[in-house]
Amino acid sequence: MKTLQPDPLPFSPCIFVTMKRLSFILLIAFCSAQVIYGQDTDTPSTPPQKERRDTRPLKERIWFGGGIGLSFGTATSIQLDPMVGYKVDLKGKFTTGVGISYWYSNYAGSPSPFTAYGYRPFVRCRIILQLYTHAEFLHMNREIYNEPYEPGTRLWVPHLLIGGGYVQSLGGRSSIFIQALFEVLQDPNSLYYGRGPIFGGGIGIGF
Repeated sequence: MKTLQPDPLPFSPCIFVTMKRLSFILLIAFCSAQVIYGQDTDTPSTPPQKERRDTRPLKERIWFGGGIGLSFGTATSIQLDPMVGYKVDLKGKFTTGVGISYWYSNYAGSPSPFTAYGYRPFVRCRIILQLYTHAEFLHMNREIYNEPYEPGTRLWVPHLLIGGGYVQSLGGRSSIFIQALFEVLQDPNSLYYGRGPIFGGGIGIGF
């Protein structure tokens, strides 16, 4: 007896049409990818832009400032701290410079006045227009009266001052600033040994 084999299921037209569409879509996607790839590879790379040259006149790159402290009465004290800075970047946010310092104090009844002088390279960086960070190395030559030194001995004493400040424009190129610094080295002969924040201020032209 002949065994009847079931007829194979006919290929669905819907499946066939779907396969044709899928193949057509894949073909278009492949061709599109090739065109895009060809455009990317054929397009010459953009030449690197040349660095902008600093065309600012020198007077716009340099600023001057500093502070003056005067006190009269039982004690006469004079402190001079002029400084000059150079704006390194085009936006003027980063500044480096140098200053000098001179201190004079004469207390009533003191056998001789106290004097100190030195130099202080510094860096400043503006956080925003009116706020900045400040760091400086202050190297001061001062008289020492503590043992084991002989009275009146002079030494160069290092100081590292770090902090920040606030600057307010006065119009034009003039401004005033106040700042708070901390002396972090704390050399026993430091002018700021054992002290907390050191507050100061001054006037700037061009900062």
